[in-house]
Amino acid sequence: MKLSIVVAFFNEEKMIEKTHFEISKKLEELLDIGEIEDYELVYVNDGSKDKTPVLMKRIAAENQRVRFISFSRNFGREGAILSGLRYATGEAVMLMDGDLQHPPALIPEFIKGYREGYDVVSGQRNREGESKAGTFFAHLFYRFSNRLMDVQLTDGISEFKLFSRKAVDTILSLPEYNRFSKGIFSWIGFKEKVIPYQNQVREAGESKFGFKRSLNYAFQGIISFNDRPLRVCIQFGLACVGFALLYLLAMFVAYFVKPEILVSGYFTTLAAIILFSGVQLISIGVLGEYIGKIYYEVKRRPHYVLDETNIEQAKKDRVG
Repeated sequence: MKLSIVVAFFNEEKMIEKTHFEISKKLEELLDIGEIEDYELVYVNDGSKDKTPVLMKRIAAENQRVRFISFSRNFGREGAILSGLRYATGEAVMLMDGDLQHPPALIPEFIKGYREGYDVVSGQRNREGESKAGTFFAHLFYRFSNRLMDVQLTDGISEFKLFSRKAVDTILSLPEYNRFSKGIFSWIGFKEKVIPYQNQVREAGESKFGFKRSLNYAFQGIISFNDRPLRVCIQFGLACVGFALLYLLAMFVAYFVKPEILVSGYFTTLAAIILFSGVQLISIGVLGEYIGKIYYEVKRRPHYVLDETNIEQAKKDRVG
């Protein structure tokens, strides 16, 4: 089999050479023992501002198995993953991070799962070494999202995956602009094998996913894979209307039974205005998010624009 490994880099000048060394070293070992017949490395530069693109081109010049794609600017991880899958030619395609938090030593385990007949092989890390706050919010996201989304996500399973060619072609057949890879990988189905592994702490550089970006990514996923927030707004609105009717009925009964307990309605009026205004603003906000998604889908803009590449087909496409 020919194995393609796709790695997205964004400002990883401190890690790209070591990442390339560790991955290629493991693949050469597998090649020597006949575990794989051939391999390629598809490196994607997602608009890095440091020396990452320079180092990437140097690596590609020294190793003919390296195919690189460099974007004109930072288009985000989703575009990088999509481009890597699009130009990978292997029978099986594996996604890995560029900071060695996805251990190359596990590549043989992924290949073994593929040979056992699984179309999707996923790595599932534990949370050791992460901050308590990060772990808490991660658990909260998975619990909350699995109650709302049309697909089920498993805590600890990220983009550290191997796909069969059938699975890759299915992913590429989904044309949406607003992509949420975690959800897409779950949505396609197919037989999946999960490989647990020890969480790896970044050796150098900084994480590109801070709290704010992670929060936006989580919200993107929840909105992209269900319409339940819209229904929640309706249900919440109906509950508020029911509460208001009950309150009015109680005040009406009190007017005849114990009129002396009635006081000025200033507080009641203010509370009602705040309550219903909040419901309306939340509902408008949720609706606006969905309309915004439609707006970007209708534009049909490309997911990325290429600047440089050594892949002939990518040169012809230029945008994707």
